[in-house]
Amino acid sequence: MITFYGYKKCSTCRKAEKSLEKSKCDYSFIDLTVTPPSKAELKRIQTSSGIPTRKLFNTSGEQYKLLGLKDKVGSMNEEQIFDLLAKNGRLIKRPLVTDGKKSTVGFDSESFPKIWKCSGTHKGCPDEWVVIRDRSDRFRSARRECHQ
Repeated sequence: MITFYGYKKCSTCRKAEKSLEKSKCDYSFIDLTVTPPSKAELKRIQTSSGIPTRKLFNTSGEQYKLLGLKDKVGSMNEEQIFDLLAKNGRLIKRPLVTDGKKSTVGFDSESFPKIWKCSGTHKGCPDEWVVIRDRSDRFRSARRECHQ
């Protein structure tokens, strides 16, 4: 199962969610502003995404600017960075998406769908059989399709 750490009011998160839904990915949404990932989870995401620790910061965010982190991050060690991010989800670049093996930070319309290919049923789609009439006017069963 994919875990999606995001913020519903974030347009980038909405784009990423649409991409997951288009790929028929099952995921659980966690509002990172209310429940930020733990320090251990942030470390796992950083390691599996392959990005530098400092790239976990939402540098365009209000909290980042308010706390003056632009001048402070360079002198912080990784433990201090993970501690700070685990306490304040608004400092985290979003969305964070992970399945425990691979992770992405942020959203890129080119690479995101390639990384998150799924074959599951869209979580909003019915998984049921329906009776339909085919072209030769015979009845047959078919799986209802998702058109979301």
